[in-house]
Amino acid sequence: MTATLRTREKHEISDARRRISQVEPAEQWWVDHRSWLENRGYLLRPRFTPGWSPSWHDPKVNSEDAEDRFPADPNVLDATKLPFGEPVMLKRVNKLQSKEVEITAMLSSPALLKDPRNHCIPVYDVLEIPDDDNLRILVLPLLRKYDDPPFDTVGEVVDCLRQVLECVHFLHEHNIVHGDFHRLNIMMDASPLFPVPFHPLRQTMRRDFKGTAEAAYTRTERPVKYYIIDFGLSIRYNSVDPPPSEVPVLGGDKSVPEFKGDDPSKRYGGLSKPYNPFPTDVYCLGNWIREDFLDKTGEVIRSKKLGFEFLRPLVDDMTQADPSKRPNMDQVAERFESIVSSLSSSKLRSRVAKANDHPLYNMYWATKHWARRIKLVALRRPALPSPDP
Repeated sequence: MTATLRTREKHEISDARRRISQVEPAEQWWVDHRSWLENRGYLLRPRFTPGWSPSWHDPKVNSEDAEDRFPADPNVLDATKLPFGEPVMLKRVNKLQSKEVEITAMLSSPALLKDPRNHCIPVYDVLEIPDDDNLRILVLPLLRKYDDPPFDTVGEVVDCLRQVLECVHFLHEHNIVHGDFHRLNIMMDASPLFPVPFHPLRQTMRRDFKGTAEAAYTRTERPVKYYIIDFGLSIRYNSVDPPPSEVPVLGGDKSVPEFKGDDPSKRYGGLSKPYNPFPTDVYCLGNWIREDFLDKTGEVIRSKKLGFEFLRPLVDDMTQADPSKRPNMDQVAERFESIVSSLSSSKLRSRVAKANDHPLYNMYWATKHWARRIKLVALRRPALPSPDP
């Protein structure tokens, strides 16, 4: 039995190596357009060169250490902006399937970028594909998950929440509903934290793949900017008077009460009843805060964060089952700022601990936190970080 398992494991490893040694059909589009992209000033990784030969075919190279072993998403790929070597992300979008290109580009217009609450992902360029009139490529900044590395202080979390709430408030003021708000659509520009750049796909590694990439600073030491991404389900209205009404479209948050439907015998409860999407954005925003900062249980790494119960009353109102009882974003923003103004400097500087941390682990990080805290107080760093505009 053991020999059989070992043989099976060898075959599985061999199959995996064979797969990554070939460009997948879903990646071929990028290979076919590599030369055109380079002429437009965007260089793809070696894997996407026509006739590519895997670097680990050289016996001196271990495939686990090879940067070119990572395949591409069919619609999203990293690139290097020439001539200065800036890392960017390329997102392929079909303009007939959504208003993402139109809305994302509009949010990056000079007039809207002047608003400090505009934390929507900026668009550097929109490329028209020469052989497909329906496709566009959005050139976007390289970002990182909003909570990686983990938050050090309550103040760092409050700054994150403030930026995200500001952005949803900004969108609603401009009659735009995001339509797919959840934790994976919140990112940050982590470059201030990493003096050595990280790899776009394997962000635990350095960009040159010659070692691991580690944050050298906390957000209090070097504040970061957070961004809302992915406007594929977003809608922009000319007017919200009377309130708009839309047939439900399921996004990443499957817990939305108005998306439950009334018929359990049908898929998604037979969703068909039109709804106002703005209160749904409010629910998803509140549910993100509830899930990521108040109620997470079980997993050690992502277990409940302690010290954020001051957010509970606001979050409870934002996530009410009846959409008509939820506050609008004007009210959410006002209440949030009132809450923040009531927090002491000591509270904002306190460490973000988790419910399931091991006591020894907790003691180790608490000691490091206090040493850093004393230093930052001496340097007069604000308890509530805020990035430069």
